[in-house]
Amino acid sequence: MKLRIFTEPQQGATYDDLLTVAQATERLGFDAFFRSDHYQRIGPGDPGPGPTDAWITLAGLARETSRIRLGTLVSPATFRLPGPLAISVAQVDQMSGGRVELGFGTGWYDGEHSAYGIPFPPVGERFGRFEEQLEIITGLWTAEKSYSFEGSYYRLADSPALPKPVQRPRPPVIIGGFGAKRTPRLAATYADEYNVPFHTPAETGEAFARVRRACEETGRGLKYSVAQTTVVGADRAEVERRAAAVGHDPAQGLCGTPAEVLEQIGKYAELGAELVYLQILDLHDIEHLELIAAEVLPHVG
Repeated sequence: MKLRIFTEPQQGATYDDLLTVAQATERLGFDAFFRSDHYQRIGPGDPGPGPTDAWITLAGLARETSRIRLGTLVSPATFRLPGPLAISVAQVDQMSGGRVELGFGTGWYDGEHSAYGIPFPPVGERFGRFEEQLEIITGLWTAEKSYSFEGSYYRLADSPALPKPVQRPRPPVIIGGFGAKRTPRLAATYADEYNVPFHTPAETGEAFARVRRACEETGRGLKYSVAQTTVVGADRAEVERRAAAVGHDPAQGLCGTPAEVLEQIGKYAELGAELVYLQILDLHDIEHLELIAAEVLPHVG
């Protein structure tokens, strides 16, 4: 099992903050640095310093790191057209030497769409656009010559399908969520990894099982992963202090001493999870990352 650091910069972080965390992620031996893709703070609190763009951020980090994987969890299909997004991700893959992964979803937070003038269609249309974008993006990356597509929402005519990513046939695509019908089918058709965020082991096991059944129909195999808010402390007092600092209930997520968190991670490993995204909310507490790297990371895998 591999541990990945997952950040939520829309809650208050500059590019320099993210650079510090990404470089610590690499230095301390974690597998990857991921970030959310949002344009506005979620929930109450100071909206400053304002949003940073996910793919501009990852382009910068691609040149400032050398080993860790880099990606989004997840980029909304509502934010970008499929052709330009395929170009952006392929370019960042080149800039990183082939270390990029695309976490991709329908988009859900209507507030950030209205705040920045981004259309937010009904859920049925969002899923329809999402599916077409999945086909287009993966098609552009893998096309050997020109690429054309005719759908209900998008039309591409004789695209040169360039630039190509370094990773062949393409960068990994991550689809997440807890949907019972459309999500398993789309993951089994287009994804390389299926992620369940912020659910209990029992709920996660149910979601994994649905996707495995869908994969039996498509004949494809996926990696399985989870994302959980993570608060680790050397003792109970430190756990409670860190949890209070980010407004998190220590009874939820991966929270506790290193031994307790290892036991919690083990429950997801038993379900077949190969990757765990540790959602770190206090991006200025590098000692937190150092504790996890010293006391948790060596005991997984």
